[in-house]
Amino acid sequence: MKAPLIAAGFTLVAQMATAETLTVYAPDYFASEWGPGPAIKAAFEAECGCELSFVTGDVLPRILLEGERTEADVAIGLSQDEIARAEESGLFAPHGQDVSALTMPVSWEDETYLPFDWSHLAFIYDQRLETPPRSFEALLNMPDDTRIVIQDPRASAAGLALVMWVEALYGEESEEAWARLAPKILTVTKGWSEAYGLFTEGEADMVLSYTTSPAYHIMAEDDETKRAAIFEEGNYLYVELAAKLAGTDQPDLAQSFMDFILSEGFQKVIPEGNWSFPAKLAEEDLPEVFQTLPVPDKVIYVGAEEAEALKSNAIETWRQGLSQ
Repeated sequence: MKAPLIAAGFTLVAQMATAETLTVYAPDYFASEWGPGPAIKAAFEAECGCELSFVTGDVLPRILLEGERTEADVAIGLSQDEIARAEESGLFAPHGQDVSALTMPVSWEDETYLPFDWSHLAFIYDQRLETPPRSFEALLNMPDDTRIVIQDPRASAAGLALVMWVEALYGEESEEAWARLAPKILTVTKGWSEAYGLFTEGEADMVLSYTTSPAYHIMAEDDETKRAAIFEEGNYLYVELAAKLAGTDQPDLAQSFMDFILSEGFQKVIPEGNWSFPAKLAEEDLPEVFQTLPVPDKVIYVGAEEAEALKSNAIETWRQGLSQ
């Protein structure tokens, strides 16, 4: 009986050795053990008979640095604020998907950058905060001893989205808005995790995050004390994207992965894997908590070209405003 087992073992080793590998560049959070990556990897590998390998880090900067030499077949975790830079590189190819039935609050027509999830930017607070702001203007008018943590727009996608949000609301008065907010900012962190940790540890009254963040506390911790501030002027829409590399040496596998992104096998992982709204999933298929999350009546969305045009000035305005 040992011979068949040995033969089967050799067959398995041979199959593993010849399995094709799809290399996906992804942010650290995506491929971490608590992110959606492991479940997505398992589901896709079961379909493709291949190996999916995540390479983590700053996705777009790494691809732009590597250029045509990049080993990436697919990039995931891009934001709409990065589209113009990505497109200018000429490194990405059309996704080939029908996006007419996406379940997002805005229509999507881009043929290269494919949404896989979305949320609204929001300041998260504990319900013990006596008077949470109901507008951005109310946030600016909060007492100066309020402790707020935000992220650096030069290093964080959420931080960049925030400066775009302020620019969209205040325009030429953005620097003044930042100067009004500055006394309340406890610190500016490089990334989201550090900022959110300060909030959950009680060091801050509010933290820049997403309207979907309370879902984690409710579902994973049975804690309903965390709330998202919904602003009457509207909250900034944040969309996460995937894109196929034009120079991939695994074009069929890369295309299969792009096809997989809008399937239920991928989309149903997103709510409790990435704590965001899936880009294509009916409301009745969402976890119950997601169906009841407060969402803003107004959505602020800045398109790719406008975002690229505003970005440098918006970041400089942020820097000048906070330095006053």
